[in-house]
Amino acid sequence: MDPKALASRFPGDFVFGVATASYQIEGATKEDGRKPCIWDAFSNMPGRVYERHNGDIACDHYHRWEEDLDLIKDMGISAYRFSIAWPRIVPDGTGPINEKGLDFYDKLVDGLQARGIKAFATLYHWDLPLALMGDGGWTARSTAYAFQRYTQTVIRRLGDRLDAVATFNEPWCSVILSHLLGIHAPGERNMQATLYAAHYTNLAHGLGVEAVRAEAPKLPVGIVCNAMSVVPASDSAADKAAAARADDFHNGIFFGPIFKGEYPAGVVEALGPLMPKIEDGDMKTISQKIDWWGLNYYTPARITDAPDEPYPSHGSGAFVKPNKTDIGWEIDSSGFIGVVRTLYKTYDLPEFYITENGACYNMGVGENGEVDDQPRLDYYADHISVAADMIAEGYPLRGYFAWSLMDNFEWAEGYRMRFGLVHVDYETQVRTIKKSGHWYKALASAFPKGNHALT
Repeated sequence: MDPKALASRFPGDFVFGVATASYQIEGATKEDGRKPCIWDAFSNMPGRVYERHNGDIACDHYHRWEEDLDLIKDMGISAYRFSIAWPRIVPDGTGPINEKGLDFYDKLVDGLQARGIKAFATLYHWDLPLALMGDGGWTARSTAYAFQRYTQTVIRRLGDRLDAVATFNEPWCSVILSHLLGIHAPGERNMQATLYAAHYTNLAHGLGVEAVRAEAPKLPVGIVCNAMSVVPASDSAADKAAAARADDFHNGIFFGPIFKGEYPAGVVEALGPLMPKIEDGDMKTISQKIDWWGLNYYTPARITDAPDEPYPSHGSGAFVKPNKTDIGWEIDSSGFIGVVRTLYKTYDLPEFYITENGACYNMGVGENGEVDDQPRLDYYADHISVAADMIAEGYPLRGYFAWSLMDNFEWAEGYRMRFGLVHVDYETQVRTIKKSGHWYKALASAFPKGNHALT
């Protein structure tokens, strides 16, 4: 698809950006006062991460940030979504503040401003300071208040130069993948732990919103969710009922409290005895109005009924289409617009951004020095066209962030799975723009910079 023709379907103030996350790219895990996070520990445990890969070096962004920001500018991209590493700022989660950690993000944000690139910061992208696990991590109410203080510290220092901030990235992952399915750090497999982590993450979001508004009242604040695009695997009543339960559990335990001030009735009825005490004021704190929200989308979830799985999750249904990416995720952009329609029908939502969307393909650098990743380019063209359809249908979509700027540490998959527009040689740290990256550059370059502001 011609990128300029596709660009013509978007308003002139639309933002095309790229996204990364601190633990996935920064490296320097033991430098300048940073202490371990839960992923440092998890990665070094046998059987948790592919070949025990870890984030010690990653893309060495901590030392190569200027090169990487130049790369973003050269690609014509107008906005950069990055996350801030809590263990760099408050290494023990609570207690002393590490000025060298703040200094790094000072330089990063100033570097973005100098290059005319908008700064979209995320406060939590899964790298919880390991010391907080001594109190129970996200299953402890105290962690929500530790997050509030960390947020206050960051926004006090950086808030005047940020264009937007998100409290959390994908709480579904840091709650359910991490506490119920055991796939992500800290690797729990316990429903009660999951429900505690869900409520205290929601509370931390609300407390974080308060902290942002206290320190930088004009800074647009939101949250980023990988809302499950739930599709019944068949037209049977059983599969439809299972899909409804999945939607209540996987989406409702976050969207319900944040946008309705309540947990789904079905979840409370079934799991109420396992939930933590909801104290007076909790739901009011959690459900404060936010300025924007972000949707991360990769693949639909086809749900089949299973008696031993009351809340089925991703991958529980058979693939309708054989087309999958290298990580095994079905490609179906109808789920992309489908989840947007469902969410706006169900909740009173503000304007939004596609904060992550992309595809895993593991092509390397060819003999000609190029990376021909045509399937990734096709995925982007298809999904960005659907994003244009969202605008045409009247949904308040303000921007799109490709995942990811560059290949990086892909959590439990280590470095074997690649999502980047830019190829990274992990031995030499050489960056090579892929075919998809050149296409995205042509798309992003069709838009003027500096004329978009969140309202």
